[in-house]
Amino acid sequence: MAKTSADIGKLGAGRPKNADIEHWDVEDEQFWQQTGKRIASRNLWISIPSLLMGFAVWMMWGMITTQMQNLGFPFAVDQLFMLTAIAGLAGATLRIPASFMIRIAGGRNTVFLTTALLMIPAFGTGIALMNPDTPFWVFQALALLSGIGGGNFAASMSNISTFFPKKQQGYALGMNAGLGNFGVTTMQILIPLVMTVGLFGAIAGGAMELTSSSGTLIGRIEAGTPTWIQNAGFIWLVFLVPLAFLGWFGMNNLRTITPHPGTPMQAFGKILGLYGVGVVATIVGIVTLTWLGMWVALPVTILLTLGLMRLIPGEIKPNIQKQFAIFSNKHTWSMTVLYILTFGSFIGFSAALPLSINVIFGNMMEVAADGSVTRVANPAGPSALTWAWIGPFVGALIRPIGGWISDKVGGSIVTQVISVIMVVASAVTGYVMMLAYNSTDPNSYFAVFMLLFVILFAASGIGNGSTFRTIGVIFDAQQKGPVLGWTSAVAAYGAFIAPVVMGGQIRAGTPELAMYGFAIFYAVCLVINWWFYLRPGAEIKNP
Repeated sequence: MAKTSADIGKLGAGRPKNADIEHWDVEDEQFWQQTGKRIASRNLWISIPSLLMGFAVWMMWGMITTQMQNLGFPFAVDQLFMLTAIAGLAGATLRIPASFMIRIAGGRNTVFLTTALLMIPAFGTGIALMNPDTPFWVFQALALLSGIGGGNFAASMSNISTFFPKKQQGYALGMNAGLGNFGVTTMQILIPLVMTVGLFGAIAGGAMELTSSSGTLIGRIEAGTPTWIQNAGFIWLVFLVPLAFLGWFGMNNLRTITPHPGTPMQAFGKILGLYGVGVVATIVGIVTLTWLGMWVALPVTILLTLGLMRLIPGEIKPNIQKQFAIFSNKHTWSMTVLYILTFGSFIGFSAALPLSINVIFGNMMEVAADGSVTRVANPAGPSALTWAWIGPFVGALIRPIGGWISDKVGGSIVTQVISVIMVVASAVTGYVMMLAYNSTDPNSYFAVFMLLFVILFAASGIGNGSTFRTIGVIFDAQQKGPVLGWTSAVAAYGAFIAPVVMGGQIRAGTPELAMYGFAIFYAVCLVINWWFYLRPGAEIKNP
């Protein structure tokens, strides 16, 4: 039935921009054109920079740990990789409860609070980095809290999907996710630059001198140069404070989606309770990682998160039961593996690459007169802070192309092609890493090393688009949302797996084994994709 002008007028002049919206029917063309489009666009363009900041704060540890090593912080390489891994573990785990926040707490309430919460790890990290003697457990706690930024993805995508009609879903979700992903590149460019100046004056503390060379986007920085590493945390407050205000005063709760959010304080309590479940599970995962290793910690963390969520009383239970229904569908599991192949690789390599460059190319082999070989500092080594941004930038930029090509030829065909590319590129990258690690001149391998990683990032970016397209083909409207939330959460564990695996193998002196292992996994994905979606007689052909 067509909406009357009185119906549409419910959202008219005289109401605050951030008022809760009782009537929302964007599938009605008249409502969409006269009212819905304007409100949806405003919410989208506040959501995008908020999500971008989430990615930046979540992934900042890859760059921070690289500079901590350059400044001589008293932590071993495996400890620095551990900080990156903790942030990855927390961000992925928090995505699971975050997928329920919009329907129980409201979009405006959720985006405001989750954006504001990022100020805690941003400010805390700046304070901690002012003193090299800050205990390691403090950095561990801050890395865990920065995972809030990773968790925000699930809530942000769920929220934006409710504001747009079906014909605009691809545009809205593509813009939100695609531009949000640029938070990784933004962070990798901005952090090296802001560390070169006393941006915040005396209130942010003094500088430290580099013990090893570093760099920025525009060039190399020699050892002995003053550096304000604390700015890597403080800089995000410049953006988070106004974004929190924008979220509160410019976004809306849709009562058609969230009938009973309660008062703002009640809504905030629900959000904090859900994230509290994820934090508890992450802490247990970290302890399990220390005692039993990564491959035990991963399932323990996921299962504990799901188990604790089932114990939460109240209105969240029906949503959880609906979410759990997807686990009986075998395609949920096949697409989970394939999304790990694509987004898991993108986010994992984004987290691990900077410190890997620093360790592999920041040192070299030296042959003594008696023939003995020792590993010494490479005075002319390339700076991770200059080069690490290129791969994530290419991966995020090329993501829409994957969706566009998949619309033309089929998502599974595209996934199959990029899987082949990633198998080969990962294996060759491992071989190059081995040569560089054991070379007296590792710099000679750096160009091909970076080229191969750019290929890996580009393939994973295209694959992000193709797997989203395939999920849209396989699942109906009821299951598509929960499956997207689940697969994005599990794939985000790539930000945990890659630093642990690469850090462990670099420490053992065999960095190539990490990349060979990834190549084997990509080959398994190749087979899974073919078996389920491309082979003759497949239950679902895509195409």
